Amino acid sequence: MAFSLRRVTWREWLGLAAGLLAVGSTALPWTVLSADTATSDVRDAFRTLPHSDVVRTAWNSDLFSWGPPLLLAVVGLAVVLFGQVTKARVNGLPQLWLVGGLTTVLLMVIGWTTLDWVFDSDQRAFLDAAGVSISAGVGRYLGMAFAVGSVVVAIVDIRAARAESRASRRRR
Repeated sequence: MAFSLRRVTWREWLGLAAGLLAVGSTALPWTVLSADTATSDVRDAFRTLPHSDVVRTAWNSDLFSWGPPLLLAVVGLAVVLFGQVTKARVNGLPQLWLVGGLTTVLLMVIGWTTLDWVFDSDQRAFLDAAGVSISAGVGRYLGMAFAVGSVVVAIVDIRAARAESRASRRRR
């Protein structure tokens, strides 16, 4: 059976789209330094810093920033490529998609909780003393939303695969 774009389901397209959009979100700010509570001298110094020192993309952060979106994209690609293979669907491709999506969410949560570990302890102490806060950027929020969306669609696909399996048994 040859691969056909027409036979790819909307769920599989959504899985791939979630992965690709998550990878796209890595170009947006993932880690943001802000000096809202700092003294005016620190805020003035902040304005003179290059933008890349204050706002970091996933690619300028750590493994837990750029790794999960790449994993989600690989999972989405696998779902589109192997979703048409009946044997793969019956043997657990939708469940593998769910595991990949949940793993992505878990890795993103770890990245969120270790957000300030991008900086070493001396840098964190200096930033804290200066009143500089380290927070998540819009890219991190979008990446998490795409990962959670992929998990939801994977659950819908598992239910659809179960219904397909029951229908094929009734036909026999």
